[in-house]
Amino acid sequence: MSEWKLALEVPRWAWRFYLRHLPVIVGLSLIPSVQRLVTVNWGIPDGLALASEVVVMAARVALVAVIAWLALRGERLSWRNFTGFASAHWPSLVFQGVLLSVAFLLFDVVLETVVGGLLPAASRQTYLAVLLFVKNPTVIAFTFVWWVGLVRRTSRSGSREVRRDDQAAAGPW
Repeated sequence: MSEWKLALEVPRWAWRFYLRHLPVIVGLSLIPSVQRLVTVNWGIPDGLALASEVVVMAARVALVAVIAWLALRGERLSWRNFTGFASAHWPSLVFQGVLLSVAFLLFDVVLETVVGGLLPAASRQTYLAVLLFVKNPTVIAFTFVWWVGLVRRTSRSGSREVRRDDQAAAGPW
């Protein structure tokens, strides 16, 4: 299998996983979405802003924990498997890094900075608030799924329970 095809396995798996678990992923992601929309568009007092950031962080940690629990239940992960994968398939990991970097450049630099900078000053705040509202359950959540998928792909042992998610998913892992 080519390293490029191997690199694409993770985002393909992540997309299927994301769609399969959309309600819980979007549900938990709406907490930071609403917080960003309110904070950026209308603002909130400093004490409340700090508390809302703590809530956002807790929601994101919970989201990663739920994704990891759903994706890794029944899996046996090991550092040895990861180092073996990284040694044998380092080009695949480089491709993963490039793909994630392109996504970052597109969604953070281009959409936030470039497009936002092209808008009239009066529209920028609302644009950024809506963009952040949309990015939380889509781009940010999908990135979390991708990272968990990368851990899953690189660190799992050959023996694991066969789960419905694996049976429904195309591909070797």
